[in-house]
Amino acid sequence: MPTLRSATLNPVQAATPSPTAATTPRGAKRRFTPRRAAESPDSAQFTAPHMSPLVGAGPMGTPKMLSASPKSSRKRLYGDFVAPQKPKWNPQDPAQMQAVKEALHVATVPSCGLVCRDEEQRRVFEFCKACVQQDKAGSLYVCGCPGTGKTLSINKVKERVSRCADEMGMETPDDLFINCTNLGSTSDIFSKILGKFQVRKKASGKLSPLQQLQSMFSHKESAPGRMLLVIVDEMDYLITRDRAVLHDLFMLTTHQFSRCILIGIANSIDLADRFLPKLESLNCKPLVITFRAYSKDQIANIINHRLKVLEYDVFEPLAVEFCARKVAAASGDMRKALGVCRSAVEVFESRLHDSSDQGFGVVTFDHMDIALSKVFKPVVVNSILCLPQHQQMVLCALANTFQHCKKKATTLGELNKSYIEICRSSQVPAVGMLEFSNMCMILSDQGYLKLGQSKEDKLRRVTLQIDISDITFAFKGSRFFQKCLEQPKF
Repeated sequence: MPTLRSATLNPVQAATPSPTAATTPRGAKRRFTPRRAAESPDSAQFTAPHMSPLVGAGPMGTPKMLSASPKSSRKRLYGDFVAPQKPKWNPQDPAQMQAVKEALHVATVPSCGLVCRDEEQRRVFEFCKACVQQDKAGSLYVCGCPGTGKTLSINKVKERVSRCADEMGMETPDDLFINCTNLGSTSDIFSKILGKFQVRKKASGKLSPLQQLQSMFSHKESAPGRMLLVIVDEMDYLITRDRAVLHDLFMLTTHQFSRCILIGIANSIDLADRFLPKLESLNCKPLVITFRAYSKDQIANIINHRLKVLEYDVFEPLAVEFCARKVAAASGDMRKALGVCRSAVEVFESRLHDSSDQGFGVVTFDHMDIALSKVFKPVVVNSILCLPQHQQMVLCALANTFQHCKKKATTLGELNKSYIEICRSSQVPAVGMLEFSNMCMILSDQGYLKLGQSKEDKLRRVTLQIDISDITFAFKGSRFFQKCLEQPKF
């Protein structure tokens, strides 16, 4: 009868390699694979040497853990880290469509914060924080092209300065926002500043608002106790209209007991060179911070950041990248990029209403291409779009004529045949030959084509003076003229 000791030693003895196995060449051990191990009754000790072959062993001695499929193990390991997919967008839902348009509106302030302007906001905040901590006036000039986030960044900094003053236990500065384009007179800016300091006091009629401010900031007794953060937007208006007012405004920050923290915002970068030398000579040169135009990556980042508030995908990634590249190459204006995205959504919406397909979808590259073509139009494209319909159809006939042949000129008679064919297929009544000839003369006078001389009108030579690509680009978003351009040569 076997004892407990002999029972426990048997597996160990079974696991002891035989002399034949001990003399196995090294190469044979390298060819040992898990598949061969699974076929051997004693292979459990090789595949899992840290486990006992008695624990969870099957009839062949293979542990149960080896029977688990890799797919289920991967689910257990990585299932919690898979990002949840957004639900599909339903463009037929008016509430969802309105939410998309509001998210892309210029006037909508992103609730999740402003991106891509961290360095500029940091510099403005450090300037304002130093003025509040030192209880000292100062001036700052913010310049940059339109649509680069200047005003929005300054408003965010203003809120941050108020919170910072409360946290430090200091008196929160008052704030005053002035848009220079809303001023009846340039000197009214001093009245607004004075009214903020003297809310309960009546201003003296003997002195002008500027003189009262200068007197107030020259004496400690009359100086206000609280700092005032003055944000002057659209300062280009003062630079071009009344530069003396601009100089007096910055001079207010140089008085000994001044309480003004002045921040001026202007769109033109080169305007700083026009008035900064004068301010430097007056010893009131402000700190200058320039907001550069947005790059394509920043534009794409801002668009995606605004769309994060939505619970569904609206744009193809390629469409957003196309918009970002086009706007960044042209101006870097974020407001224009948002306008293009809204226009692409409207193009998608109109196509959805015209189509019988009422399924789900997203704004594609083609929708964005049409929206961009509406914004970035050459002058000749705009003029083509302003022509009467029949003159536009004549240009389509010219484009069709020269697209299907290598000739650079045709006759008025051949052009008239192509025009009549377009009118017939489009179910539009064609004009007579005399009126057609007069239309071609008008187009010739405007520089679209050139008419030669001949005794018969039908034999007059016609040459196109503009690129065919301008004609096709002008009618890119019109289905009617797209069909006209698809007509073969008669």
